[in-house]
Formats: sequence, C-alpha cells, structure tokens
Amino acid sequence: QVQLVESGGGLVQPGGSLRLSCAASGFSLDDYVIGWFRQAPGNEREGVSCISSSESSPYYTDSVKGRFTISRDNAKNTAYLQMNSLKPEDTAVYYCAAMPTVNVLLLFGPGCAFTYEYYYWGQGTQVTVSS
Repeated sequence: QVQLVESGGGLVQPGGSLRLSCAASGFSLDDYVIGWFRQAPGNEREGVSCISSSESSPYYTDSVKGRFTISRDNAKNTAYLQMNSLKPEDTAVYYCAAMPTVNVLLLFGPGCAFTYEYYYWGQGTQVTVSS
C-alpha cells in the first residue's frame, strides 16, 4: 500500500522548535520530489518547502526562510522538516507530498516547486504555536 505518514506535530510555544517526519511506504522516496505544505483554518493550502531527489537547491517560501530546513534520508525512506523559531502564524496542518522525479524532469527540469500535481499526499499533522 502506497502511503505517506506525517508525524511530529504538536503544541509548542513561540520561539520553539519541532521536527516533522514524513515516512513513505509502498514506494521508494529517493525517486521522488518531496514537498511540504500547510493549511491554516480559513486559508488555502500553501507550499512551505520542497526538495529534489538529488537534494540540490531546496526551496522555501519566504515566510520560513532561515527558520525551516527540509531534508531527506533515503535510507530510511523518510523526509523531514525542521522548524525553528516558530511563530503563531506557523499554526496549521502540515502535509507532505511526493511526485516522481522522472515526471518533474520531463515536464519542468531539475529542481522542485509547489505547483506540481503531487501524486501522493499524507494525512497531515497539526502544528500549533501558542503561549
């Protein structure tokens, strides 16, 4: 069964840190571009970060640059989002998503972006930043 499962969310005070994990099963994550997205109540889903299978040039939305770090451990078939200096406006449900690298290269070239039609999505993990 192909699935992505996020974990690591929770309640944290402003300025705190969390590390989200995205564990893949049923397919090999190292053949996929990984994206992290979030959706706050009343807001549209937005892209947070993405990383190609070669780990070159990870991309971050402006609001998280310098605070969040995306990474992947292909041996563990898992991707991560390290979130530091968290702010109340980071509160949202966070989702990971995956798209085959071969498709990305054919359609868009190297790198990653939020605008792809990502193939697989996790169920989401809640992150709440509040004092």
